[in-house]
Amino acid sequence: MDDKTASSLADLHSADHRRQDNAYQYFMAATDEPIDWAYDVWADLLATLKTGDNRQRAIAAQVFCGLAKSDPELRMVKDLPALLAVTKDERFVTARHCMQSLWKIGVEGEKQRTALMKGLQARFKECATEKNCTLIRYDILECMLRIYRVVKEEAIRFTALALIETEPDSKYRKKYASLWRTG
Repeated sequence: MDDKTASSLADLHSADHRRQDNAYQYFMAATDEPIDWAYDVWADLLATLKTGDNRQRAIAAQVFCGLAKSDPELRMVKDLPALLAVTKDERFVTARHCMQSLWKIGVEGEKQRTALMKGLQARFKECATEKNCTLIRYDILECMLRIYRVVKEEAIRFTALALIETEPDSKYRKKYASLWRTG
């Protein structure tokens, strides 16, 4: 791991929000392309998903999703449950930051996509009793749409449309369906 990556990892763990923001900016830019240090930070980010404060968890989740393109060993398939757990975070903004980045995993390969789609479908069903259910479901469907736009697999569209049909409230069924009509 180079010095900038190491210092950014330290910044992520800092209590100083400016340092955390610097780490976020560095990691998001760096993981826009495949990088060779993914496994050097993997375990740290995975642990931060559970042990960090809410900002650290949000940043770690987003960076971790970005590492999917640098994961030839497909560790993401095994570690995906840790990310899905963050989508249930006590701080809803943290959960949403994670949810809105998950698509990056689904576009990287069939095994990753299969595991993610299974997790998203389960999350769609289990969130029915949660306070922000409609936003969670919208984010899940948007995540699926982002994957679909990249990989063009009809099974993803069929899955999303089938989930939409399970929504008991016609108002939200319409809202979710409009997302896919524009996609």
